[in-house]
Amino acid sequence: MATNTRVEGKVRAHVDVNPWVVTISVMLATFMELLDTTVVNVSIPHIAGNLGADVDEGTWVVTSYLVSNAIILPMAGWLANHFGRRKVMMFCVAGFTITSFCCGAATSLTELIVFRVLQGLTGGGMQPLSQAVMLETFPKEKHGHAMAAYSVGILMAPIFGPVIGGWITDEYTWRWIFYLNIPIGILSLFLTNAFVFDPPYIKRREGPVDVWGIGALALGLGTLQIVLDNGQKKDWFASGEIRILSVICAAGLLAMVVRELTTEHPIVDLRALKETTFAVGVFLISVIGFVLYASMVMLPIYLQTLLGYPALNAGLALAPRGFGSLITAPLSGYLTNKVAPHKLIMVGLTLGAATMYRLSRLSLDAGYWDIFWPQVIQGMALNLMFIPNMAASMSRIPKEKMGNATSIFNLTRNIGGSFGIAVMTTFISRRTQFHQNRLIEHFTDYDLTTRQYIEGVRRSMQAHGSDAVTATQQALAGLYGMLQRHASMLSFVEAFWVLCVLFALLLPITALLRRPPAHPVEEEPHGLNRSGTVSSNEEHPVAAGELLH
Repeated sequence: MATNTRVEGKVRAHVDVNPWVVTISVMLATFMELLDTTVVNVSIPHIAGNLGADVDEGTWVVTSYLVSNAIILPMAGWLANHFGRRKVMMFCVAGFTITSFCCGAATSLTELIVFRVLQGLTGGGMQPLSQAVMLETFPKEKHGHAMAAYSVGILMAPIFGPVIGGWITDEYTWRWIFYLNIPIGILSLFLTNAFVFDPPYIKRREGPVDVWGIGALALGLGTLQIVLDNGQKKDWFASGEIRILSVICAAGLLAMVVRELTTEHPIVDLRALKETTFAVGVFLISVIGFVLYASMVMLPIYLQTLLGYPALNAGLALAPRGFGSLITAPLSGYLTNKVAPHKLIMVGLTLGAATMYRLSRLSLDAGYWDIFWPQVIQGMALNLMFIPNMAASMSRIPKEKMGNATSIFNLTRNIGGSFGIAVMTTFISRRTQFHQNRLIEHFTDYDLTTRQYIEGVRRSMQAHGSDAVTATQQALAGLYGMLQRHASMLSFVEAFWVLCVLFALLLPITALLRRPPAHPVEEEPHGLNRSGTVSSNEEHPVAAGELLH
């Protein structure tokens, strides 16, 4: 059936498109961007070595991308309203594809970092824009199905990114992790051009550009990402650099909040958080992101440092989580439209907490299946948390404000993930040192077990040709290595236990998603909404009971 779409003052006719075709068009771009966020991590040593830099300098390849990505992500909704969502989406995909080629062709670390900044700026808008497009393409009774499809890219890309990055780097060269984006980007650009159109209410907004808001946003979020990425390396506030950056970050974020709440034309409309259901959903996704990203970093470190897994095998150990997600994605999408979302989220949180508890029972003798089944269950749990939470959070947001809301939602998820990685890696480091100091108290010359161990190893080393002094040194080194492994294992056990408790603490908060609005959402007389501005029927948010109950 032919319909009309108004684009930049002109009426453009097009044929209604199957929503799943639109889903594929925008999800290609989202999956590509999310994959690129994680795929580079495992290749940093190769990139640094090839470009004549050390590993610490090479980490800026990741940090530069995350900083620019975090800055542009919350601005995506404003950009879509200012220039048109379809135009901005195509610009982002085209820019990401071009800068991917430039990254692969870089001849120095400086060049690569510059191109990664540009890549982050173009990639930051893909997640919220694609999510907004999907929520508008599907009718409200199928939002669960839309979010199930979206969750595949959100959850699968970070899981398989390290595996793909490790395989490409080992078998070919690190440059191909960027070149791989080119055919995907071209296909996504073609599909977006053919099948994605702006709804009638997306039009150029009049009013001044919020330059001060943009500046405060860039300053606050940029320095925040740098602090989170480099804090542990520099011993946090023991470093003068981290202290200065933290003060700048706090000032920038405070200025941004004040500015965005007081200006008439904000770059990020924080007033959306006045809606209780949306605010609760944003809080939930930030903590879920905290646990998800922290556990995805912790588990490979545990496998590599304590169980001796190669990097590729450690990445593959996360694959069962993806299989679990695939199993429950369609089921969760279906149930979201049938069951109160807070009930599904509670089931997901319970399963997630049980998974973290099971991982907290791991030991130095853990086998593959001890890792496999918790990962499968956690993958299933994530969809039961992610899909209904997203659908419920957006259920009361007017369509014309969907882009702004999805920007805030995705930003808080990413920030939660960054905090999770920073906090839990620091926790493991500090607790390892604590347990090492406690354990070493029991390793004395007066302890019979310690003396027997040293004597046994010393004799074994002497039997293999070592002299007495060397054999004793080797025995002491072996004892210290064993002590370090046990101290580290204890810290991982505690870290997984903390994540278990975080999930459990979220359970009572989910009840707030059931809270009805203060006034029933219905069409206002004479086409006016509560703000007194003219609106069409499609601009009204979904009625509270239609999706939440």
